[in-house]
Amino acid sequence: MKREYHRWHSPALGRDMELLVFGHAGERLLVFPSRKNRFFEYEDHGMVHSLRHRLAAGQLQMVCVDGIDEEALYCFEKQPEERIARHMQYERYIIEEVLPFSAKLNPRTLLTAHGCSFGAYHAVTFALRHPERFARAVAFSGRYDLTLHVGDFHSLFHGFYDDSLRAIMPSHFLPPITSAPLLRKLRKLRLTLIIGEDDPFYENNVELCATFAAKKIPHELHAWCGGAHRFRYWRQMARLYP
Repeated sequence: MKREYHRWHSPALGRDMELLVFGHAGERLLVFPSRKNRFFEYEDHGMVHSLRHRLAAGQLQMVCVDGIDEEALYCFEKQPEERIARHMQYERYIIEEVLPFSAKLNPRTLLTAHGCSFGAYHAVTFALRHPERFARAVAFSGRYDLTLHVGDFHSLFHGFYDDSLRAIMPSHFLPPITSAPLLRKLRKLRLTLIIGEDDPFYENNVELCATFAAKKIPHELHAWCGGAHRFRYWRQMARLYP
């Protein structure tokens, strides 16, 4: 199985960024790490191994990107506006740098956004915000409302709310959409959400899928027994869904 390491200075972020590419051909899978994690997480936890046969056969190519959660949405020492602005720089890095790099490496192939936990948030959010760039999003154990306080999980913004925050939360920006051209783009996506029935954000997933249904956006929701919020579950999911 082909494995490549890449690093370059990102104009969008003003610092070096790293990523790993697995496989030589096939549909592209853009993989976001979970909360505060790195580009090598998927490999370290056996997720790449779970997909090794498809990767080796040229059916799938994975691009595992780095995250900057500690500089952005989870950087609580910064003001909310600064955190959101840094997140938007990360979005620029993904859309303007990583996607063209991936397309040049493996042209004319479908692109799926994917991630686990907070990586699932990134995958679904980027796909919905840029539906012309993606064919699918496959999300394991994600949360799509950053203002929710559920169980041990608190709101990331503690009462702060403005249009810039609304614009990066699928649970908030999707329901008001009425633009026919935008809805046509969104309806070309396929969204697959997998969540444990006891996961604190199970209801958030159910509600978001209800919004997908109302907007006639193709989607699937798969509920697993228990919490299913661990890599031992995500490795099993990886064999079934991407």
